[in-house]
Amino acid sequence: MKSRKSNKQLQSTSKFISLILRHKPESISITLDEHGWADVREMIDGINKSGNHTLDMETLEEIVRTDEKQRYSFNEDHTLIRANQGHSIPVDVELEEKIPPDVLWHGTGEKYVSSIDAQGLIPKGRLYVHLSSDMETARKVGSRHGKPVIYEIDCRGMSGDGYRFFLSANQVWLTKEVPVRYLRKLHQS
Repeated sequence: MKSRKSNKQLQSTSKFISLILRHKPESISITLDEHGWADVREMIDGINKSGNHTLDMETLEEIVRTDEKQRYSFNEDHTLIRANQGHSIPVDVELEEKIPPDVLWHGTGEKYVSSIDAQGLIPKGRLYVHLSSDMETARKVGSRHGKPVIYEIDCRGMSGDGYRFFLSANQVWLTKEVPVRYLRKLHQS
C-alpha cells in the first residue's frame, strides 16, 4: 500500500527516529534495552505525542523497508525496532566481530583533516569509527561535511596488530579507533 506521506515527510520522520534510536530515546519518554531495542508501540505513541511527527505502523514499516542506508531493523515479529549502528548511547547491538578486508575507507570533510592527521580517527560522540567498503561510499559520506577527503585504512595491519573490527547489519564496518600510522590520505582532484 502506498504511503500517504511525501518523501520529504518520510525522510523527516526517519531522521527523528534515528535521533531517538541512536541518541535520545528519552526525548519521547521511552527507553532502549541493553541491545538497543525499543518497543514499537511505545515508540509510535511517543512520536505521536511529541507533536513533531505523526507515525503509524504502516509508515514505520515503509521507512524501515525503503531506507537506503538500512539504518533500522525489526525483530522477527516487528514488535521491537533498533538502529543498526551509529549510537552515542551505550548499547550492545550484538555486532559480529569480523576479519576486515585488507583496505577500507573513511570519508570526511576538509575541516577535519588536521585533527585526523594529528590523532587518527576517533569515534567522537559515537561508540565506533565508521568505515566504508568502497571509496565511492566514503566520498559520499565526506561530501556531507564539505569538500570530501578520503582516507585509506590499512586494515590488514590493524587486524594483525590486534585491533578488532565489526560489521553492522547494514554493512558498515566499525572499529573503536584508527591510529595515524594506519591512515593514508588520498589526494582529491
